[in-house]
Amino acid sequence: MGEYSKECIKVFLEQQKKMFDEIVAETVREAKEVLTENMAVEVNSLEEVKEFLDENGMDIAGMSDEEILSQSEVFSMPSGRFLVLAG
Repeated sequence: MGEYSKECIKVFLEQQKKMFDEIVAETVREAKEVLTENMAVEVNSLEEVKEFLDENGMDIAGMSDEEILSQSEVFSMPSGRFLVLAG
């Protein structure tokens, strides 16, 4: 399983319905499993979010920053970092 920060796990557990129709994780262990399965990464900037999405086949050309941040795969964390899932 990948290593994810406490903040990342907390945000995912609280906001997972942004990406999934139902709750897929109720515990820290389950959250880590889902994040690992979905090749999630924690990144430090919006530029890194864009790079990750582009590298994983999402066409983000012409999208505004707000549109990118509103994608179901992108979770903003209180620290200013981002959690991004490949899907």
